[in-house]
Amino acid sequence: MSSNGSALPKGRRMAPLTLAALGVVYGDIGTSPLYTVKECFSEFTGLSPTPDNILGILSLITWALIVVVTLKYVLVVMRADNRGEGGVLALMALVTRRGELTDRQRLFYMMLGMAGAALFFGDCLLTPAVSVLSAVEGLNVVTPTFEPLVVPIALGIIVGLFAVQRFGTESVGRLFGPITFVWFVVLFVLGAAQVAATPQVLAALSPLKAVEFAMRHGFIAFVALGAVTLAITGAEALYADMGHFGKTPIRLAWYGLVLPSLLTNYYGQGALLLNDPSALEHPFFRLAPEWALLPLVVLATVATVIASQATISAAFSMAQQATLLGIIPRMRTLHTSASEHGQIYVPAINWLQLVGVVLLVVNFRSSSSLAAAYGIAVTGTMLITTLLVMALAIKVWKWNPVVSALVFGGFLLVDAALFSANTLKFLQGGWVPLVLAGVICVCMWTWLKGRLAVAAREQEGALPVETMLASISPGRLHRPQGVAVYMTPFAGNVPSSLLHNLKHNEVLHEHVVLLTVEVPDEPFVPQEARARVAHLGKGVHRVVLRYGFMDSPDVPRDLALLLDRGIPFDSMRTSYFIGRNSYVASSVPLLPRWQEKLFIGLARFASSAGDFFGLPSNRVVEMGSRIEV
Repeated sequence: MSSNGSALPKGRRMAPLTLAALGVVYGDIGTSPLYTVKECFSEFTGLSPTPDNILGILSLITWALIVVVTLKYVLVVMRADNRGEGGVLALMALVTRRGELTDRQRLFYMMLGMAGAALFFGDCLLTPAVSVLSAVEGLNVVTPTFEPLVVPIALGIIVGLFAVQRFGTESVGRLFGPITFVWFVVLFVLGAAQVAATPQVLAALSPLKAVEFAMRHGFIAFVALGAVTLAITGAEALYADMGHFGKTPIRLAWYGLVLPSLLTNYYGQGALLLNDPSALEHPFFRLAPEWALLPLVVLATVATVIASQATISAAFSMAQQATLLGIIPRMRTLHTSASEHGQIYVPAINWLQLVGVVLLVVNFRSSSSLAAAYGIAVTGTMLITTLLVMALAIKVWKWNPVVSALVFGGFLLVDAALFSANTLKFLQGGWVPLVLAGVICVCMWTWLKGRLAVAAREQEGALPVETMLASISPGRLHRPQGVAVYMTPFAGNVPSSLLHNLKHNEVLHEHVVLLTVEVPDEPFVPQEARARVAHLGKGVHRVVLRYGFMDSPDVPRDLALLLDRGIPFDSMRTSYFIGRNSYVASSVPLLPRWQEKLFIGLARFASSAGDFFGLPSNRVVEMGSRIEV
């Protein structure tokens, strides 16, 4: 994956990019036909598959795909790129970057971004559970004897999927596009056969059918929107993965294959139900002839694994972004590919996801039960995305206020309706993503506030670098050869680890690098803008390395590039001194007591700065200090 999504179409051929986008971007929304139509006529909605109801539901699905995905995401939201990158955190960084914002406004937009990220993590748990279960349930159509085995088989697939994450997905990833292409072709062919036999189903293309359905059923039609939402799950991926492939390949894939295949399959299921309402139990699998059932179940299972893999990888990327933006503790991140920038593995996120997905499958035991929990996370993220893009359009794009009100007012109305309809499923499982998102959001907010409080506490007794330099006198200190790199969050102050070395050991290396890592509100920092260097005298150098929130920090690599700028870096003669702070409760706390305890607990799980910044473990010296919060 490239570090500059906007440049990709110019540098590579469009067809391979479009094919690759199919596997990563559209895996989630591409598996929605497995369960959407069935859930629209579930016990929750109470709708029976009469001709009028079938056409009404198909019309709602059609216009949800057109309004939410095509108009909102493909045409409008994808314009809001942060130097080619998309996603709710990239969007949050883009909005909060503006200098004219007040502190209160910046805080509001940051809270929106954190809420969106928290809901996204909830979605990353639900997608593998719902998708894999719905595919394996197709075995029941082959023969009812498989029914007791559905949950064990689904759990086996899920456990295997998470177990192989540590090996990376580079080789498997090459197969995602072609397999997903086959999947969409199969969706189209299965649906087209039924539509050709029952062309009157095409009457649902008219939005009047949706309006008539709503007027006829009133509140029940509103309830049905919660199930219709399942047709657009995965729409956020169009925006989140924009940086990997560029806008044009994603749009080409949507218009050229994905949208036609989805609509044709939904209309095929509708045509099937018009002729045979008893097919409602598994309308997707009943589209296929008997001889094709088992191959279709296998293909559907592979497609859901691909959809699940996309969300797992997205969770890893989101965790890395959130860490660099400073809203979650540092997590150990491993790179699984030497050539692919975006191929990372975050062990903590992987195993937490596995536990969460297994618990969901064991407790809900069917895709229908899980579907009740699915829509809230998706529609919540969509609503937040619309609010952030609206702020961008008004303040940065300088859209006409009337145009902004019409465009985003319409989008907000649709998003709010979909979100509200899904909240009706709160007791049936909708509480799961809301509670999960709430817990994650509280942890993010606590970590952010805690970091600011710790920074304030550390600044209280900080010693300016200039004062330290003035106190250095020849002969008083032992100055061993080599380079000592001291990491500090404050470029103008002496790090506590250096003060300890001076005070207790009376040691100052021949060359000292005071290193600060900064993360600006942009996804990538070009190599030529990576480092700022200042030579302070007496062998002391100040270096500031800047990484975007989607960059992969590698401090030794970037220090080695500074030889020609006066930094005498030698990997075999360089030691890294980092602070390992332990936080304790203060008699005068900087945070409310409950947040103080939560922050101290989160800090215990944070990985070492050495691991996160790629420092060689045999060259790292950790010096601890206690900080009262």
